[in-house]
Amino acid sequence: MAGTTVTKTGFPGVEIHGRSIRVAFMYKGARHRHTLGMEPTKNNIKHAASLRSAALFALKTGNYNEADFFPHSRASESTATSKRLGDLCERYKPLKAVDITPETQSRYETALDICVDTVGRNRLIDTLLPEDIQQLRADLIATRAVSTVNHYLATFSGFLYWCEHNHYCGELGKHCVRFAKTNKDPDPLSYQEYQTLIDKGCLHPIDRAAVTLAVYTGLRPGELLALAVEDVAPDLSKITVRRSVTQSITFKVPKTNKERTVLLFPPAREALKVLVADAEQREPDSLKIWLNRHESRIDKVRVLLSPKTQTRRHDVNDYFVPSAWNTKWANLVRRAKIRPRPPYQTRHTYACWNLTAQGNLAFIANQMGHKDYSMLVNVYGRWIDTESPRELERIWEGMQNMTKIDPNLPQSIAV
Repeated sequence: MAGTTVTKTGFPGVEIHGRSIRVAFMYKGARHRHTLGMEPTKNNIKHAASLRSAALFALKTGNYNEADFFPHSRASESTATSKRLGDLCERYKPLKAVDITPETQSRYETALDICVDTVGRNRLIDTLLPEDIQQLRADLIATRAVSTVNHYLATFSGFLYWCEHNHYCGELGKHCVRFAKTNKDPDPLSYQEYQTLIDKGCLHPIDRAAVTLAVYTGLRPGELLALAVEDVAPDLSKITVRRSVTQSITFKVPKTNKERTVLLFPPAREALKVLVADAEQREPDSLKIWLNRHESRIDKVRVLLSPKTQTRRHDVNDYFVPSAWNTKWANLVRRAKIRPRPPYQTRHTYACWNLTAQGNLAFIANQMGHKDYSMLVNVYGRWIDTESPRELERIWEGMQNMTKIDPNLPQSIAV
């Protein structure tokens, strides 16, 4: 209590707290402090010292029960082990898990464990200072990539905010400041590289069709690998993106948690003819698609891309997972002898080609599954031509058409 006088007694861990005796001790990083409700006489102080020694011995031998030693200790003064960083983290994990998928949970728990171990699993949460969080940032960045550290800090800050909201500690979460990260420019394929990849890298018709479809639709790799015959319009004019596959062969809804329709360029339609003809030879499979951690649906479909199409082995998955597709892509690129890139660059290629052709930003963003076109501006800014004479002519033509449609517009527009 604020303003209460604390006096030392000469016995370690025994002090006079106001009109009573208080004992305090540390065990495995946890601070224990108990007010005994006894007058600070010499005999009582000696008794408190003996009681403290007995409690420490019981802790070391595993026979400690707080109620046996300190039955009248107020809960507000007993910090025990419940405020240890590790214990709080273990309480937080299952509470956080109900809102995320099992795969995300695994990544979160790895990040939390690394942060807690770095700070000190036995540290008391209410003894942490902003300096401790700053030291955590320094320790993490010393041996890890910026993107990895930022993921750890974002996850750990969520835990600290939970601790704050439950009054275990003061403001700590805001000190998990992310590191500035230089955004790498997209590295799209040039048309010549794409053609070389198709002609020299892809020896099988399925590979040529898969790469063509990836480049001309801008699908994320997980979306491409989960695309099925049943997602393709009968006239091959469009596809519906309904699911994505993860590294653990778990199917989930797309990143934005909603379906989207992608209208197809002619090369993509030709590619689909090849992929659909191949996939229609397989029997439909019942895929469990996770909508969230607690809900799922069953899609009975024939996935367009299967590793079994080009292999005689029987011990392969029915579907590509991202890592397997990464390996195949690397082999295609190496055979074509073009500059290596990860397969996600096919998505960047789609965006950059569309923007170079001065496509409508809102349309392109919708095709790619973005909420709005702000990401296009931020990520692909240098592919957006803001000073094109062609665009000026297009706007001017539109203005002239406006005056023909609406005679009430100022005639100065038509001058």
